[in-house]
Amino acid sequence: MPDVEFAFLADAAEARPGQKFHVLGGGISRLGGPSFPLRHPHVAIVVGLLVTAAELDVDHELRFVLMGPAGEELSSAQAKLRVSGPHDGRDGIVTFAVDLWNLTFPRPGDYSIRILVGGSERKRLPIVVQRRPGTTALPPFAVPEGRA
Repeated sequence: MPDVEFAFLADAAEARPGQKFHVLGGGISRLGGPSFPLRHPHVAIVVGLLVTAAELDVDHELRFVLMGPAGEELSSAQAKLRVSGPHDGRDGIVTFAVDLWNLTFPRPGDYSIRILVGGSERKRLPIVVQRRPGTTALPPFAVPEGRA
């Protein structure tokens, strides 16, 4: 079963299998806002999946689960991934990004995003969600100002 070599949260990411990945604002572990429920407009999960030569050309089930402070499942997504490679006997890392839009956090607390491969949890990404008076959630890119 493939393992998660690395995973992290970012404001935005682009990752194409077999190529470099590009990240803006990587390393998110805290979010905040003035009121709850808090809706965060966008976050990306960047994942490097370690695949052995024997695991090439086989479907692998992936699941991403947002867990709340009391251990409740708030949302989830799943996909199947088939990794192809040169069949030269080497292990490889396939990198991809998953965009999460409009996540809603009902209250402040300790949340996590859990990454499961083949039904087994392989990585947990903690997120501390805090009340921050006078702040608003901003998109990852500044909105241009000026005259048209």
